[in-house]
Amino acid sequence: MKESLKTACETMIRNRDLLKKQFRWESDYLYPVCANIFLTEGASPDSERLADCNRMIKESVGIFSNFRGNVRLPLICSLACDQNPQARWERAQGFYQIFKEHFFRSEFLALGAAMLAGSSKIDAETLASRARILYKRMKKEHPLLTGWEDSVSALLLAQSTRDDDMLIEDVEQCYQLLRERMPISDGLQTSAHVLAMSEEAPEQKCARMLEIYDAVSSRCKKYGRSYELPMIAVLSFLDLPVETLAEEVAEAEQYLHAQKGYRTIFGFDRRTRLMHAAMLVSTVNATGTAGELNGIVAQQASVIMAVIQQAIMCAVASSSAASAAAASSAH
Repeated sequence: MKESLKTACETMIRNRDLLKKQFRWESDYLYPVCANIFLTEGASPDSERLADCNRMIKESVGIFSNFRGNVRLPLICSLACDQNPQARWERAQGFYQIFKEHFFRSEFLALGAAMLAGSSKIDAETLASRARILYKRMKKEHPLLTGWEDSVSALLLAQSTRDDDMLIEDVEQCYQLLRERMPISDGLQTSAHVLAMSEEAPEQKCARMLEIYDAVSSRCKKYGRSYELPMIAVLSFLDLPVETLAEEVAEAEQYLHAQKGYRTIFGFDRRTRLMHAAMLVSTVNATGTAGELNGIVAQQASVIMAVIQQAIMCAVASSSAASAAAASSAH
């Protein structure tokens, strides 16, 4: 295992344990994702700063706010990484006020606001208006698969310099190409959304994603084909050989398998462990990505990739946490 990946794995586990100690009653699904937010930002969890950000949220919004659900811990961590947490928090609230005029209020929409608030250059009204149009077209193409969680994808796609017809056609072509190999699922649709953020030909980017999927599966038994898929789509943007990416995912997975929370039947299952390994490989290699993403030059692509990755992982973690809570309450 290369040194940078080993360090990232060790840091993620250390960050996870620090967060778990300070925020004891959160879902186990959220801790690794939030630990990776710090890793992405090159920051370390600071207990006092985290407490200040948590207090700032509590003093600003009520207990039933969508910022106080499963998105709260990712939000706290994002704010704690920012040089000006107060300004970012105010932007997040302002974005959400605008976004909810175009979308149904939800934790996913709050998540989108929190992630995008990292940029002070976004015109939230223009972005939301276009995202709503894209969302409605997604819903028309796939009414059963498209839910309010796809508002995050719509907001990310709305930043593209390509026109709406080209974007929707790209999404649909990617969806159909992936569907030839993968079962229909929310993860399949989200993967198509992620791939559409690249301006490469659908055939080319889908082929690379599936090649990575096969290479990882051949080394680590079988990679998941549902909610785990979008992380493979993110990996496909990295400017590294397929075999190198697959080997690094396998090495990261092997490291995680030996860690608390991953190594027993009471920890994460293999599919989630592999997804976290792919997340770490994506984080370590996010700089120097090939081509363009959302019409932004390659030097800025790593920033967009970080937002995509965080949005995917936070959405998955929030959904998993909600499902676990529902299952628990049923007993």
